[in-house]
Amino acid sequence: MPFLPFRKKPATDPLIGKPASYGLHRYLQGSANLFEENRLLKFAIAGLFGVSAVLGTLIYTSNQNQRTVIVPFGASGDLYVTGNAPSAGYLRTMTRNIVSLAGTYSAYSADKQFQELLSLAHPSAYNALRDCLNGILDELSENPTLSIATYIRPDQPVTWDKSDIIVPVEKVRVIGGVIRKFRGNLHIGYAIDNGRFWLTQLSEENFDAELR
Repeated sequence: MPFLPFRKKPATDPLIGKPASYGLHRYLQGSANLFEENRLLKFAIAGLFGVSAVLGTLIYTSNQNQRTVIVPFGASGDLYVTGNAPSAGYLRTMTRNIVSLAGTYSAYSADKQFQELLSLAHPSAYNALRDCLNGILDELSENPTLSIATYIRPDQPVTWDKSDIIVPVEKVRVIGGVIRKFRGNLHIGYAIDNGRFWLTQLSEENFDAELR
């Protein structure tokens, strides 16, 4: 008996013998299923974005509350910055050092001190502060016996907020053996950016000769 090759039966059209509305019903059913799948996919994508936003917010908040320990000028103590908020000890230490660098100098020490002070200057304030300090250097070159000593007054409080420090000081000016004393406020503008202290302003305010 000869071998007869296997022949695959032709696929039967599922619509044969069905009413015309059956095909339309199947089409609508498939479209509805596809629409439902697309809607679920959109919900999944929206949920993913939502989770990403929440995680991003948590990471940002964590970074803002992260404590960065900074010890400037070789000092020690409770000196830190949480987010962009410095501790009181940190501000006191920075205030003392800025007053020392900017307010106590002579012709022999001023240039080095002012260079160190300029290293703290914010780029937006650098040129103005440099020009001011260069003016003092010019005065010292003309009067080599001139010296200045500035002290934070113990009888007046140092005050500060998020951008400014007001320091009551007494300045003693000596030139050619003549001593004069002045009292007023040293205004220190500052900013904290990524845990770094920036000097944004340095000016003397309300200075008057001390009455005797």
